Amino acid sequence: MHPLYRPVLEILEAASRDIVLPYYQNLQSHQIDEKTPGDLVTVADKLSEEFIARALAALLPHAKIVGEEAFASDPAVLDQLADGQVWIIDPIDGTGNYAAGRPPFGIMIALAEENETLAGWLYDPLTVRICHAVKDGGAFVDGEPVTVPQDHPDRPVAALATGFMSSEQRDTLIAAAQPGYEIVDIPRCAAEQYPRLVLGTNHVSVFERTLPWDHAAGILLLNEAGGKCARWDGSAYRPADRRKGLLGASSPRLWDGAAEQLGDIFRT
Repeated sequence: MHPLYRPVLEILEAASRDIVLPYYQNLQSHQIDEKTPGDLVTVADKLSEEFIARALAALLPHAKIVGEEAFASDPAVLDQLADGQVWIIDPIDGTGNYAAGRPPFGIMIALAEENETLAGWLYDPLTVRICHAVKDGGAFVDGEPVTVPQDHPDRPVAALATGFMSSEQRDTLIAAAQPGYEIVDIPRCAAEQYPRLVLGTNHVSVFERTLPWDHAAGILLLNEAGGKCARWDGSAYRPADRRKGLLGASSPRLWDGAAEQLGDIFRT
């Protein structure tokens, strides 16, 4: 595990206990806003990010901090991702679910250096599950090492995040996936989707929007557990890379099959 595994987990637990859970199912209408149409933010998102950012700054004073809500106020914060050490914060992932008073939702933190993710934490406040990964050091769930299952069904389960695709792109993807995959609803929460790939509940996931707070920690978790998440051309995900499109799978073999069956849609 990363040397800061426990201190960061304690920050996540405190944010959950003192901010996220007290507001859960207790939000008033004036405490929920739209950043853009359909993209919600709550008072709990903002307070959680402020708390986590202060606590992480105390752990590594020299590290920069890039948070989802800071980006909403100033998109230029993304320019910090390419160099040096950077904390990446998603104070409440799955805000749409959270604001509606239903699971899943989570809190995600990643530590990157020179545009490479070194460690990630994905915390579920309701189940208190903690998923953690370290670059070249493995993946863990609740402190125990985890690897992806070796056996997969003949029709792998595919969760396709199509919300940010054009209608033509979405229809083409679903038509290409239906013959070989069992298509299921997405959880609308990356902090849940990546553990599903690791644990074998889902086997393939497609993402169009690839913002770092949604994906840096989860991609590291999946890759360190023996799965694969990469750009459609097979290149590695980098937090500062602003391209769209990711393919994740519970094994490199499943990734190769999905890239062959679905990839032409995204490489044209």
